[in-house]
Amino acid sequence: MTLRLAAVDLGASSGRVMLGRVGPDELELTEVHRFWNGPVRLGETLHWDVLHLYREMLVGLRNGGSVEGVGIDSWAVDYGLLDGSGTLLGNPVHYRDARTNGVMERVLQTVPADELYAVTGLQQLPFNTIYQLVAEGNLDRAETLLMIPDLLAYWLTGKLGGEATNASTTQLYDVRAHGWSETLAARAGVPVRLLPELREAGDVIGPLLPAVAEEAGLDPATPVIAVGSHDTASSVVAVPAAEGERFAYISSGTWSLAGLELDVPILSDEAQRANFTNEGGVDGRIRFLKNVMGLWILQECLRVWGTDDLPGLLSEAAAAPAYAVLIDPDDPSFLAPGNMPARIAEFCAKSGQEPPRSKAAAVRCILESLALAYRRTLRLAQTVADREIDVVRVIGGGSRNELLCQLTADACGLPVLAGPVEASALGNVLVQARALGAPLPDLTAMRALVRATHELRRYEPQGKPADWDAAESRVFGGSG
Repeated sequence: MTLRLAAVDLGASSGRVMLGRVGPDELELTEVHRFWNGPVRLGETLHWDVLHLYREMLVGLRNGGSVEGVGIDSWAVDYGLLDGSGTLLGNPVHYRDARTNGVMERVLQTVPADELYAVTGLQQLPFNTIYQLVAEGNLDRAETLLMIPDLLAYWLTGKLGGEATNASTTQLYDVRAHGWSETLAARAGVPVRLLPELREAGDVIGPLLPAVAEEAGLDPATPVIAVGSHDTASSVVAVPAAEGERFAYISSGTWSLAGLELDVPILSDEAQRANFTNEGGVDGRIRFLKNVMGLWILQECLRVWGTDDLPGLLSEAAAAPAYAVLIDPDDPSFLAPGNMPARIAEFCAKSGQEPPRSKAAAVRCILESLALAYRRTLRLAQTVADREIDVVRVIGGGSRNELLCQLTADACGLPVLAGPVEASALGNVLVQARALGAPLPDLTAMRALVRATHELRRYEPQGKPADWDAAESRVFGGSG
């Protein structure tokens, strides 16, 4: 039996509805609707246009036709607040908004960083949900917090709840107890009543509301199924690694999330000092990783340049001189939207470098710098976790970027296996299929199906490791 399933997959720059077909020796996706997603500035505040996302989701579901299930995944940390009647209290604020400036430092005076890490195991990032909630100020009217996929699922089904993998990114989740830390929330000043009952990936949330089913052109009995609703959790489901393989992964898109899959969190002082995060994965796995700025910097450059000729720029960048200009992609100056080429030039001025002299040189700078950040992150992960890796698995949109994949292999000194591109949507439909009875009992079986049905590209390391050592020393002051 082949299942037809709808995956609503929302990234930080675009959204899409994918129609998945899952059956014996069959796993394929068809894009039925793609739409813009990004920040909308209203006054001084950056928002997400969540009503636009909801409308486009319904358009995509209608385009996809009859399905046996619907699952939703998205980026992490952002949320909507509902009042006591279930009404949304304003469009969700974008994590790149400046309202959290200085908030993390204020919270850490009340809840020290080591105590936060001992409970949540999360990387300190200024836009984590806990800091956004504190930045909200008055929360008297709010009764329920829903992460973005949970909010959309609520509008589809009328069922309140939160999915665990996304909850684990909030810095309000006890990574060992697998549930909300009400004590931590209270200490930070976050009302405990906001935290919804949690569900696991694979739980059936409920059927579509009749009016929603009519608008989407679906049977009202169609179930909405909780998947790994943090898109990286879904992506890691689709890492096509064989059982026992010693792999690291880079989920490469607007953000890059680079790390290891573990059975238990690592909450050591060493892990905290290295600023690694322990996020929940499907089937109780731990995603031990760091957030690297990712292709956001390149995306903003292309926007400012007013060009969509990325293939041409990548071809020119491949021929550009190596290591000519290097940046730290995680420098805070690159976080907010804006004139990224100018910010690269400013970084170069501060670090005593000549800025890139052409667009192709800027692209080379960005991708080499990302490869260096991956190298540093994965070496740190191996040290902290006391685990060796033999291969780097690059999944997501960045797996199509041949230059970035080759530079990553060169920098890490390890083979890179690139693909699948649509990893988050694949992980989404695989979890749905298992919930509906497909013979996919565990991650090993799901990953075997991905390997059997998707072509991967292999990149072998080239060049001299000593050159990358020197480049890393220029940017980070030495090896990780």
